[in-house]
Amino acid sequence: MDKIIIKNLEVFANHGVFPEENVLGQKFVLSAVLFTDTRTAGMTDALEYSIHYGEVSQYITKFMQEHTFKLIEAAAEQLAQELLLAFPRLQAIQLEVKKPWAPVGLPLETVSVEITRGWHTAYIALGSNMGDKQAYLDGAVEALRKTRGCQVEAVADYIVTEPYGGVKQDDFLNGALKLRTLLTPQELLLRLNEIEAEAGRERVVHWGPRTLDLDILLYDDAVIDTETLTVPHKELHLRDFVLVPLAQIAPHVRHPLLGRTIEELKMEVVR
Repeated sequence: MDKIIIKNLEVFANHGVFPEENVLGQKFVLSAVLFTDTRTAGMTDALEYSIHYGEVSQYITKFMQEHTFKLIEAAAEQLAQELLLAFPRLQAIQLEVKKPWAPVGLPLETVSVEITRGWHTAYIALGSNMGDKQAYLDGAVEALRKTRGCQVEAVADYIVTEPYGGVKQDDFLNGALKLRTLLTPQELLLRLNEIEAEAGRERVVHWGPRTLDLDILLYDDAVIDTETLTVPHKELHLRDFVLVPLAQIAPHVRHPLLGRTIEELKMEVVR
């Protein structure tokens, strides 16, 4: 992506672990690299196709002055999130918060925290085979829409499928959605688990009936394998009830391990 760079913006604000820092205040110096696509702005010479760095600078100044944090880590994290939410053309940001007068009792020039944050694309599978199935799936979509740092960009048509795993139970209603998110994979997993719990999900029988089932299928091109999360979903390429709705909204997305598109994987399991 292209970059717009704001370097060494000085702000007098009240952040620090010590009480006097919060009362007396001190100087902070901030730099930001704004990742965006400047092609259209460059070809048209129109500001509406770019990010107004003056407005970003004003936003940074106001945020730093209106909030108080003990840690510059917290100031950087919260500011980065607010900027990504406030400026639609901002895809990612590299943000540095410098503290020139850090009270450490030693001769140093400055202490700083630098982070990089941005939007990610995740694909989520939805399923239900208890009660009002459509209401549970619609409720999950709406819950994600209302989740801070999440934007639902596409929802596939729901399909009726036979149960998977050999447990006798009602047919499922399945779907998939595309999510733009600031959440990390683990944070997203926790949010999905919360939504399942709010829908009365009980994990009693493996592959058994459930009010709501939400799974992370893909998260950018990430490959994750931990005790709690595997991405891509380990059975993504085997399940027609996942591939059919997913192919509707992401036919050309490639499986990061198998190298084949979702449409190609669907054609292999749907005869």
